[in-house]
Amino acid sequence: MDSSSGQQEFDYLFKLLMIGDSGVGKSSLLLCFTVDDFQDLSPTIGVDFKVKYVMMGGKKLKLAIWDTAGQERFRTLTSSYYRGAQGIIMVYDVTRRETFTNLSEVWAKEVDLYSTNPDCIRMLVGNKVDKEADRVVTKKEGMDFARECGCLFTECSAKTRVNVQQCFEELILKILDTPSLLAEGSKGVKKNIFKDKPSLSDSSTNGCC
Repeated sequence: MDSSSGQQEFDYLFKLLMIGDSGVGKSSLLLCFTVDDFQDLSPTIGVDFKVKYVMMGGKKLKLAIWDTAGQERFRTLTSSYYRGAQGIIMVYDVTRRETFTNLSEVWAKEVDLYSTNPDCIRMLVGNKVDKEADRVVTKKEGMDFARECGCLFTECSAKTRVNVQQCFEELILKILDTPSLLAEGSKGVKKNIFKDKPSLSDSSTNGCC
């Protein structure tokens, strides 16, 4: 998967959303994928946004990736960002059981509630496999939950870069293989992604959770 930050023309625009509890490593995974770097980052405030251009399947793709805060106080803000997403990455920390439990108790419910695209591809990601000695969530548990929810599944480590590129690549290939999502992505060519950013007044109407 080749990338070029200088590219401006593209065949498809895909919106990806990263969700999960605070501290599971969403921002670190995104940094690793977009600039091949690792940092222990402080928790995201509200929503962060990054763009990456990639070549896959003979197509030039523009990925608009939204990295959401995991803290509950930002939940009504981030709910608006589910709209129009072709891919959603649900991240948990394999060393913290509660981050896995909250996938079913919080995050999967939010996807069902706020996602506007019925064919949206979801991927479950168990992060921090470099801390194998501290693992409390088994790979089988992750696979079973992903199967139950109809999600793609992988485990990775932002710190060691294990499976990070593959995680995003598998998600993107699945989107490319889904005609309705491809149609949505082609509409994005003439869009200004920043104009699609939800307003705060928009999101404040979502009172759930």
